[in-house]
Amino acid sequence: MPGWPWELLLTAGTLSAALSPGPPAPADPCHDEGGAPRSCVPGLVNAALGREVLASSTCGRPATRACDASDPRRAHPPALLTSAGGTASPLCWRSESLPRAPLNVTLTVPLGKAFELVFVSLRFCSAPPASVALLKSQDHGRSWAPLGFFSSHCGLDYGRLPAPAIGPAGPGPEALCFPAPQAQPDGSGLLAFSVQDSSPPGLDLDSSPVLQDWVTATDIRIVLTRPSAVGNPRDSEALSYSYAATDLQVGGRCKCNGHASRCLLDAQGHLICDCRHGTEGPDCGRCKPFYCDRPWQRATAREPHACLACSCNGHARRCRFNMELYRLSGRRSGGVCLNCRHNTAGRHCHYCREGFYRDPGRALSDRRVCRACDCHPVGAAGKTCNQTTGQCPCKDGVTGLTCNRCAPGFQQSRSPVAPCVKTPIPGPTEDSSPAQPQDCDSHCKPARGSYRISLKKFCRKDYAVQVAVGARGEARGAWTRFPVAVLAVFRSGEERARRGSSALWVPAGDAACGCPRLLPGRRYLLLGGGPGAAAGGAGGRGPGLSAARGSLVLPWRDAWTRRLRRLQRRERRGRCGTA
Repeated sequence: MPGWPWELLLTAGTLSAALSPGPPAPADPCHDEGGAPRSCVPGLVNAALGREVLASSTCGRPATRACDASDPRRAHPPALLTSAGGTASPLCWRSESLPRAPLNVTLTVPLGKAFELVFVSLRFCSAPPASVALLKSQDHGRSWAPLGFFSSHCGLDYGRLPAPAIGPAGPGPEALCFPAPQAQPDGSGLLAFSVQDSSPPGLDLDSSPVLQDWVTATDIRIVLTRPSAVGNPRDSEALSYSYAATDLQVGGRCKCNGHASRCLLDAQGHLICDCRHGTEGPDCGRCKPFYCDRPWQRATAREPHACLACSCNGHARRCRFNMELYRLSGRRSGGVCLNCRHNTAGRHCHYCREGFYRDPGRALSDRRVCRACDCHPVGAAGKTCNQTTGQCPCKDGVTGLTCNRCAPGFQQSRSPVAPCVKTPIPGPTEDSSPAQPQDCDSHCKPARGSYRISLKKFCRKDYAVQVAVGARGEARGAWTRFPVAVLAVFRSGEERARRGSSALWVPAGDAACGCPRLLPGRRYLLLGGGPGAAAGGAGGRGPGLSAARGSLVLPWRDAWTRRLRRLQRRERRGRCGTA
């Protein structure tokens, strides 16, 4: 922020010079030539000019011989204090003339909004008072705090020591008591207060929140507590006297926290900052709703601290700030986009929501960047596709981006569970006829419900083993071979099942129907052999186990282990012969 005119000499000549227009401002004071934000402040103005003054006493209300509010030649209203005029006696405000002392008269000036003060001055048309208190409000007159005192008897009037020559002794600004205004040869006087006089030397406004608070005011109040006609503040003798003053000036800058170069009137006639840098509010004291990618801060000469818009790629209108994300990002970004549109999702609306995928031919900010997966309701194993390629998860034997056709070597079936089945391959059989698709119910139906293994069922099967399927089946003529690992043997039978690596042979017709449905990495209970086990013949089948018609393939349940071991012991005791 540009430096404050602490060196300003508060004299009759320099007050007008300080408020006069300076050199022409740049085209955009809040941005440099390259468009980058920079700190900017409104110009120094007389914030009291034209403002209404509330006086506790005004001569002419009611009319007297000296003052009459209804007669322009003898009216002395408070408006003369802040209007542009000279210093002649008829243009001065005057209080009532009372015979009692002391006389407290207050002059209150609402500034309309917060200003950052530089000085306050008041020109007296008569002998200046011997005691004056200067107050400020930061909440439009609801509470008041002292800015400074002026008295010829600081201890008696205000209980304070006279102000030291080098400023406050503490680390921050404070209200000091200065000498009372001195009378000029023409009988007038000047009250002049500078905020520099109440601040420690070298205190920087940009880096000192205490100083920023000290110079901020929405209202100024001047309390005239003792006229010069009363020499001793404890003197009870009364003389007739009054106050008269003009040209009340409050030099300051419209408080915009470095984010505006001017103040304007809004539709309701209120004075507000013309905010830039993504800020808003009467004092540019907060970020706009969508500009919350980092916290609001006051602009300084070194860093403009502009509010940044959230990065939502054009797919959201609202966002919120998350401090934890801001810290994790190295204090660079903390915005979280809300209600992402156009089928997008994520903190920055940067990926497609479930059921959609990124169109590589469109920019991320395009409204149609996310396309629907459109997975086939029968051929696809789910509705969610790969967000990069758009490939839907297809069922066995199904292919295509949306799983809408059978893969080579497969043909369409009537089953919604297995819409594509492997095309039957003729194999060497006893009657040289091609292998025919088998009924899948003998394998699949028990897997869809509860199945109780009784001793009779156990004994009727040739073998009972627990296996883990290693990979998908591979067609071998009239059979399909599945590599399996035998984990436990409960009944060996003629197949002579043994623990370890083995193979499970399923008739090609049954495997083409997807029955049994053997998934790699899963465990199953195989109850093989029995009546119909030799269906399809043994031609082309290698060593291992077979699961032809009459066999059962059930997803493994850990609860079966104890049951099968009990049946295994009963078989050894010869109970199968009686089952």
